[in-house]
Amino acid sequence: MGIFVESMHFIFGNSYIFVLIVNLFLSLVIIFRERKQTSSTWAWLLILVFIPIVGFILYTFLGRGISHTRLFDLKIQRRIGGLDDLKKQQEDVQKISEVRKKTEVLDELSLIYMLTLHEQAYFSEDNDIKLFTDGTEKFDALIEDINLATDTINMEYYIFRMDNLGKRVYQALLAAQKRGVEVRVLLDAWGSNGVKRHDFSELINAGGEVVFFFPLFLPWINPRLNYRNHRKIVVIDGRIAYTGGFNVGDEYLGAVKKFGYWRDNHLRIIGRSVYSLQNRFIMDWNSQEVAKIQDIGQFFPEITHEGHMRLQVVTSGPDTMTQPIKMTYLKMINLAKQEILIQTPYYIPDDAIHESLKLALMSGVKVRLMIPNKPDHIFVYWATYSLAAELIEYGAIVETYEPGFIHAKTMIIDQQLTSIGSANIDNRSFALDFEVNTIIYNDEFAEIVRKKFCEDEQFSNVLTQEIYAARSNLIKIKEGLARLIAPLL
Repeated sequence: MGIFVESMHFIFGNSYIFVLIVNLFLSLVIIFRERKQTSSTWAWLLILVFIPIVGFILYTFLGRGISHTRLFDLKIQRRIGGLDDLKKQQEDVQKISEVRKKTEVLDELSLIYMLTLHEQAYFSEDNDIKLFTDGTEKFDALIEDINLATDTINMEYYIFRMDNLGKRVYQALLAAQKRGVEVRVLLDAWGSNGVKRHDFSELINAGGEVVFFFPLFLPWINPRLNYRNHRKIVVIDGRIAYTGGFNVGDEYLGAVKKFGYWRDNHLRIIGRSVYSLQNRFIMDWNSQEVAKIQDIGQFFPEITHEGHMRLQVVTSGPDTMTQPIKMTYLKMINLAKQEILIQTPYYIPDDAIHESLKLALMSGVKVRLMIPNKPDHIFVYWATYSLAAELIEYGAIVETYEPGFIHAKTMIIDQQLTSIGSANIDNRSFALDFEVNTIIYNDEFAEIVRKKFCEDEQFSNVLTQEIYAARSNLIKIKEGLARLIAPLL
């Protein structure tokens, strides 16, 4: 009996050592081969060292990178609308830059140059935009446009719930499909895990197509689980586009008591920037190995709209190396000379964003940051609270929105330049999720968004250094834990 026990101890002891060695070796190879940010690398190493077996499983499902060379069809990416290649767009924007170089108050041309030449973001000047800050108004307008559709509807959401709002949207899509409109719906498999294909069976039987992005081959299990499609895009007849922060669910109408009033920003766009959003949808759709869209002609009708808004649509995801939306935020912050207004549900920036805001404050730029007072993710909330409070020491005004949950992802620079989209100010939006933001170069529109910001301030409380210093020890512990894992959030 004693020999048997000793043998088992020897086997299990050596097996455990073997597992530790293999775990460490594979961890080093995988993490450093993928060239993660240093903070993220150290966070994963700590997890892998202290909980080796469980940590390796977690890394397999939450930490692995994805290919940035095969996911999207780059041939389509280079054909935005009726343009044959990106080079012509780049040449055009260089000409625009030369003409306007001496007339711009804000040095926005450097941002246009960066996004056009290096991030392949098409710049257009003929757009009209409508801003929605209320979910009921946004979805009433969207459903009305769906009801008027005659050709195609391409819809992409992170969250789609088949609740009261979801059923309204679904019935509008079904009616459109039955009258001959081609309907395609792309939903993130994680964010929309409450619905299944059979919930759309009538639409599918009528000829519509419904696809889940990075589907879960077993419940809650997927090696690409951590990489989600957080974009919100609807393109109708290739001429009208919606994008911003609202998903499809009753909470986005303020109908869920937990969150209260849902405050968000969303855009309705008419003009050639619709091409960029259509192009993005097609790439996302084709990436899922479904019935690929090959003939893209019908999706890009000739647009001769006489709008006056100058826009660029910027997309990013774990398939990109340069983190375009993060670079856009950084550039916008660095352009500021007077004022930076930010609304975000999650403020967990990397050092570059955080230090840039501190530098702006130290240079005399006013920074006002608005965050929620109602958390939807506990660790994220306490990390946000702690990091936002740091900016107060440098003179920032930090406010917590009280009536409900503020989900708007907005940045306004010097009352001239605005960003509205799906991307939060955190590592997940910069490096892990697929996101889309719209950059608007127009002072009239910036003033509209700024006015809404000021209205929100009437329903917000200022977070002062005295209030923050008076927080309980329990909150301090929560903040410490949250900041420790912040690079992974």
